[in-house]
Amino acid sequence: MWNSVLRTLCVRQTPNSIGSLLRYSNQRVPLALRITKPKSERPTTQYFVDSRSIRAIGGNGGDGCISFLRLWCNENAGPDGGDGGNGGHVVLQATQDVRDLNHITTLLRANNGEKGATKDCHGRNANHTVVKVPLGTIIRNEQGKVVGDLSDEGMMFVAARGGAGGKGNQFFKSDLEQAPQVAELGANGEEMAYTLELRSMAHIGFIGLPNAGKSTLLRAISRARPKVAPYPFTTLRPHLGMVQYDDYEQIAVADLPGLIKDSHRNKGLGINFLKHAERCNALLFVVDASVDEPWLHYQTLLHELGMFSEELLERPRLLIANKIDLPEAERNLELLAHHVDIPVLPISAQVGTNITELLREIRILYDAAAQTKKDNNSPEQSVDQR
Repeated sequence: MWNSVLRTLCVRQTPNSIGSLLRYSNQRVPLALRITKPKSERPTTQYFVDSRSIRAIGGNGGDGCISFLRLWCNENAGPDGGDGGNGGHVVLQATQDVRDLNHITTLLRANNGEKGATKDCHGRNANHTVVKVPLGTIIRNEQGKVVGDLSDEGMMFVAARGGAGGKGNQFFKSDLEQAPQVAELGANGEEMAYTLELRSMAHIGFIGLPNAGKSTLLRAISRARPKVAPYPFTTLRPHLGMVQYDDYEQIAVADLPGLIKDSHRNKGLGINFLKHAERCNALLFVVDASVDEPWLHYQTLLHELGMFSEELLERPRLLIANKIDLPEAERNLELLAHHVDIPVLPISAQVGTNITELLREIRILYDAAAQTKKDNNSPEQSVDQR
């Protein structure tokens, strides 16, 4: 019978008939290759996130219960509806175990409280949702006002409070109303919007024009693996690396996106780049020693930082001349040292020349920045306590 049906369909060639046949047949429908293709197990690049907008929603309270107790000796023993549980809070807690805001999702939601039950059983309160944030996290509300500053280990900020649980009908029993048939609904949790910012992103930030070799340098002195390519603006987001010393001191160094002329006018990555630089305690300027007149690159960097904030020019800084392994760099080194007012450290991040000396200078720069921050420590900005 099926052979005659197939011959009839082939002769008629009606799409509707063929579709009906396939719908009732046992043949497997082929799947697209994109669906069955396994995901790549190659690790993806983790970017450093120093600012994030979030929306925190507290958990709703559980509803109260309407119930009446019935015993074998008394069918009208009175109301026994329990109260609902409270909803959970969304809490931000400062800790030194995390370095950035990359793990935080844009929506933070707490659990709801459980409903009340019979026999005067109250619903369970929901657990609070605690989100870890780095030390020095600043919390701003929708109006841009600072409402929280988590500067010490273990400090907490309640971003959204959970709703209270509703009362059961047992709560409403009185002399005038012995059998109340009413109960409360659980209150809704708060819904708040915030912007999280890191006051200090790294101890030392790499400042330079595109293709100066900042990402290669970060690879040479730390275990970070930023993308490296021979074209401008390979780095679009900051990358963070840790440099460890034998006295157990750890220094956070950041590879910042490349700066171009008129960045203070929001060209290129613009203001976003300069905000990254503002969150570094010390600055390490990286110039390409193989290009013509590399001192002009250094002057461009100083000009852009100064136009954005003169305070950046007062921070401890170090100038390094990268790519000295190239033949054009030898002639430019003497001219570079003559045109700048600070010492120049020649290195090659590609082949590892003078990397040990650079690590020593980074430690000196780190100690100088820590001392400057200690001397200029001003009273912290007052914040609103919720």
